[in-house]
Amino acid sequence: MTVALLGLKPCPPADPHPRRPTIAIPPGACDCHVHVFDGARHPYSAMRGYTPPDATLASLIHLHETLGFSRAVLTQASVHGTDNSAVLEGAASDPARLRAVVAVGPEVTDAELRRMHEAGARGIRVNLVDPGGMPFADTADIVRMAARIADFGWHVEFLVHVDGAEDFVPLCRSLPVDVVVGHLGYMPTSRSPDDPGYRAFLGLVEDGRCWVKLTGPYRISSDPSLPYADVAPFAQRLVALRPDRLLWGSDWPHVMCRGPMPNDGALVDLLAEWIPDSATRDRILVENPARLYGFPAGIGR
Repeated sequence: MTVALLGLKPCPPADPHPRRPTIAIPPGACDCHVHVFDGARHPYSAMRGYTPPDATLASLIHLHETLGFSRAVLTQASVHGTDNSAVLEGAASDPARLRAVVAVGPEVTDAELRRMHEAGARGIRVNLVDPGGMPFADTADIVRMAARIADFGWHVEFLVHVDGAEDFVPLCRSLPVDVVVGHLGYMPTSRSPDDPGYRAFLGLVEDGRCWVKLTGPYRISSDPSLPYADVAPFAQRLVALRPDRLLWGSDWPHVMCRGPMPNDGALVDLLAEWIPDSATRDRILVENPARLYGFPAGIGR
């Protein structure tokens, strides 16, 4: 099925000329949320909600060499459904530096989960937002899958609008594994951090079993372009609450960027305002992801 038949316009590509950040990036820093796309080698689902640009592993490595990052987490995108070949192939190519978060359905076997773990998978992604991203019929299936992955030490990563999912916090508290939430909770900044749904989410974070990715500010900001100033209060609230449960990711190649495409170096530099303390930044960039994703010690640039 073609893009024209689906009525989907291709997403624009990332800025091909990333600049080096002005802030210092510590050895072992991890970009915890990136996607890899190569439509010729890894076809897209007919159920997808968008068509991404090609964004290959080689391009990602070049980006990270420029930015100063030495680790990354390849996160399964909804356009691939439960075909995890792109992220697993990438993660397996450099086990010391790369990890994957996969999407699976209830039919996945324990042997397949084991093979994914050996290839670098450390969590499953449950996408409650984008077409084609939800492989489970109901929350009971999610609970059963969480019990199956617990022995691997995996987590469940949710893409969810926390302000609009009333049952989300109780679901997370019922799971036997940690959870990860992307894009600062994915709530528009036009709503207050004191929104009841967001306050419930912050309570979940405070409990300590929910990690949050400081990713995709353009997804939630009312501002069309950098520096997405209205995102800073949300990020700073999370940093003040649980800096030991925060992660950072570029969200490259920025498929949900509706405004001008940001330069990736400028996105990294937002951390200077969000997290002024350099020791806290280092913790979020290095120590937290090393613990969650199980990176080996001593891997620098």
